[in-house]
Amino acid sequence: MSPRTTTGHRQGSTAWTLALTGIAGFMASLDNLVVTTALPRIREDLGGALHDLEWTVSAYTLTFAALMMLGAALGDRYGRRRMFLAGLAVFTAASAGAALAPDIDALLVARAAQGVGAAVMMPLTLTLLTAAVPEERRGAALGIWGAVNGLAVAGGPLVGGALTEHVSWQWIFWLNVPTGLLLLPLARLRLAESRGAEVPLDLIGTLLAGVGLFGLVYGLVRGPADGWTDLAVLLSLVAGVALLIGFVAYESRTAHPMLPMRLFRSRAFSAINAASLLMFVGMFGSIFLLSQFLQSVLHHSPTEAGLRMLPWTAMPLVVAPLAGVLSDRIGGRPVVVAGLFLQAAGLGWFAVVTSTDVSYAAQLPALIVSGIGMGLYFAPAAGLVMSSVLPHRRGVASGANNALREVGGALGVAVMSSVFSAAGGLGSGADFVAGLRPALVVGAVTVALAGAAALALPVSPAKAPVPAEPGPRPARKAEAAASAPSGRLPDSP
Repeated sequence: MSPRTTTGHRQGSTAWTLALTGIAGFMASLDNLVVTTALPRIREDLGGALHDLEWTVSAYTLTFAALMMLGAALGDRYGRRRMFLAGLAVFTAASAGAALAPDIDALLVARAAQGVGAAVMMPLTLTLLTAAVPEERRGAALGIWGAVNGLAVAGGPLVGGALTEHVSWQWIFWLNVPTGLLLLPLARLRLAESRGAEVPLDLIGTLLAGVGLFGLVYGLVRGPADGWTDLAVLLSLVAGVALLIGFVAYESRTAHPMLPMRLFRSRAFSAINAASLLMFVGMFGSIFLLSQFLQSVLHHSPTEAGLRMLPWTAMPLVVAPLAGVLSDRIGGRPVVVAGLFLQAAGLGWFAVVTSTDVSYAAQLPALIVSGIGMGLYFAPAAGLVMSSVLPHRRGVASGANNALREVGGALGVAVMSSVFSAAGGLGSGADFVAGLRPALVVGAVTVALAGAAALALPVSPAKAPVPAEPGPRPARKAEAAASAPSGRLPDSP
């Protein structure tokens, strides 16, 4: 059966869809790093060892990454608006639970529940927005969406530090509650319902992907703390990789795959996902270490450190909408490539100038270049993901891309923290700088590799054929042809 879309006379407005999905995406992205600058105060109030405090970050990241593809699949099957509302409700309730947590264990449970809600909500924000915006204006809309989400990812430490320093750490989570309660009725009234292909849920594939990603991300998060030779870390990494290999093998043979492996035969789909994974490896790890550098070595407060990073973190608000418009005119490929190489240059610049007494004037050019690069990347990258697949597979594509980004973030923190620990440490400012420099070089090289992957994108990906899904029945071909945008038909099996 073909994909279905229903609209009401007050539903489906582009402006409303952009506002609602942008705010929801901002909340989900913000909570990735918002808690990092609040950890000392949380320990002071709730107790717990360092291991427990680390899990206030990783519990959210793990459930977010492991369940995101399931969230996208549920939206395709049961209705994207319906599942978006369900995810938003879980996220809002879990945020209240985190704010009210009486001890560290309750906080960890609430953080994991937040990740579950975000995993359902986040991939559907992009799918709902793509469906609501005409193709000729999609780049500009995705530019705004990308600016908001990019700002949330990079601005988490600033928001968390400011709230913790001037109000209390509980307000990191309370902030989500009134916002979520306001969004729920508005989303019910103003968003149009849509569904993907009406096929049975791929429960086995979902289980393999979810548990495999959980094992992989768990091992990457725990590796720097417990050691890469720790038995639990090794078992998690090996099991995660094995399950993900099993997922690929199963998806290649099942009649109704959650993520058709044939999609990766599209150069556009493979290239943009590789670029996204590598971009988040370099960016997440760098932001994590630089925020600590500003506080531990240069002795800024959490709020002061966040303010000094604004030329980087706030730049996407200015650049990403322009990048979206530009991608409509010249295509997303050159914009994404330029953004990634600028981001790499900014990180490399920071590695060169970093010292125990570096002035803010010396840091500023690196921050600005990195901010411009991040702003150029986010909006066109989202459009390239959506244009690389047929319309009824956009929910799956969004879930896969977001899951890879989360895995990239966890990998970036783990790898760059390991490089930092091998070359330096926390003993003194000089030790910190000795570890930070090679870590930033690794981040810069990784983002440059993301730029190289983006160079593999077709020159005009919006016009590139998308490989057809397997299936010899004429009905499947007819469905795919009916779903394809004008001028872009799938290849034959």
